[in-house]
Amino acid sequence: MDNIIVTRLLELVEPLAALSICHLTATTRQKLANDDLSVNVYPNDYGGFVYVGAPPYTVPAESDMAMIFEAARLAGIVWLKFDSDAAIVDGLPIFEETDPL
Repeated sequence: MDNIIVTRLLELVEPLAALSICHLTATTRQKLANDDLSVNVYPNDYGGFVYVGAPPYTVPAESDMAMIFEAARLAGIVWLKFDSDAAIVDGLPIFEETDPL
């Protein structure tokens, strides 16, 4: 493989953080599953990918997601992967599946 290709690909890397879907309220989880969040999302069977941007191009209307976006911005994260098996992040709220907003 040509090293130029590898170098160019590495220049295009965007930081991604995987975190537990339990950091989202039940309402936000449902919106994620339905591709109905106020930001760009790519749902899957276990959660989904959310585009934050660099710098973030929008502030989510969902307060739980907005808090996570702010932390992602400070950390330089461009993508969030919400997954039922991903890590729980100390300091972020945790919601049960049936928690109201």
